[in-house]
Amino acid sequence: MIYLDNNATTRPYPQVLEQMQPFLADAYGNPSSVHRFGQEARQAVEQARYRVANLLHCQPGEVIFTSGGTEADNAAIAGLAAAQPNKKAIITSSVEHSAVREPLARMADCGFNIIEIPVDQKGELDYATLQNALARGDVALAAIMAANNETGVVFDISAVGNLCRNAGVPLHVDAVQMAGKLPIDFAALPVQTLAISAHKFHGPKGVGALVVRRGSRWQSFIRGGPQERDRRGGTENVPGIVGMGAAAELAQHKFQTPAIFTRIATLRNTLETGIINSIAETTINGNTASRIGNTTNIGFAGLEAEAILLLLSQHDVCASAGAACSSGSLEPSHVLRAMKLPDRVAHGSLRFSLSEFTTETEIAETLEILPAIIEQLRKVLPTA
Repeated sequence: MIYLDNNATTRPYPQVLEQMQPFLADAYGNPSSVHRFGQEARQAVEQARYRVANLLHCQPGEVIFTSGGTEADNAAIAGLAAAQPNKKAIITSSVEHSAVREPLARMADCGFNIIEIPVDQKGELDYATLQNALARGDVALAAIMAANNETGVVFDISAVGNLCRNAGVPLHVDAVQMAGKLPIDFAALPVQTLAISAHKFHGPKGVGALVVRRGSRWQSFIRGGPQERDRRGGTENVPGIVGMGAAAELAQHKFQTPAIFTRIATLRNTLETGIINSIAETTINGNTASRIGNTTNIGFAGLEAEAILLLLSQHDVCASAGAACSSGSLEPSHVLRAMKLPDRVAHGSLRFSLSEFTTETEIAETLEILPAIIEQLRKVLPTA
């Protein structure tokens, strides 16, 4: 199998699985229990919290463990909005993940005014429009992603955060696709909350984290027991948290070896260049000068992405037409729509996302398989 869908999920590191294993079997104590057995689990959770904080350059006490990026995004948005009940406007971008879009749609039904900041054809945020929107005076919060999950385009979160800070508006950042791929210095960023998810950087599924800056006006989202310092009720997912901590530590070590990221980007560029040079009517979607290094989004004009993916899958090549959470739709993603791509390009756009497990041989094999598939489809399918 050739796996080129790492923005959907990643292969867990062997070390992650190894460190999780004891807490799936013998070390099953509840970390809220006061006895030694429970406190062993508590120590493991706190060690993981320290590791995640080290990856993000925040304080361990600012890290709240969640069930994943979606919960972290929902908790941040609801908590920041609840802290300012007299303000009923929320600013976001037109290319956010559904983990942000869907809770905002629900809040719109409850009377909030959701203001979407557009992007250009390269997926770049319109900073002038953002600045104007922030001047309204009734904005409860802004929710802007760090890196787009479909195109890999990176937003200048420092610039966004400074605009928000100058306007007195708290900023939530969905950093799910950036964590483990680019350094994040939460302490230096002018943001209030930030969400990540373990399975995007070779950790387990079902666990994530929300970072809430100390002193921020934020109200807890899930109420229950006193876990996570009364900020997120419910017994902690100890094996998942341990795995996330292990993955975070390994990701932090990778930043000390830039050659790993250079190799991934080189493979991505080889794939991208090979496709553009060997297949007619192909387009790279997104700003190629400002992307996470593992991602490319390519449009195959006149075709349907689902047909390409089906034939690729028959050759054991895994790619994507966009966000895994939005699969099943025959329409182009809202991201490509927001970029105002022509329909004949948007309908046939695929996302290829690599990892350090991707090999040169896999890229070469993909470049042998894909041109024949596109040629086959263009012979049998009508083109627009």
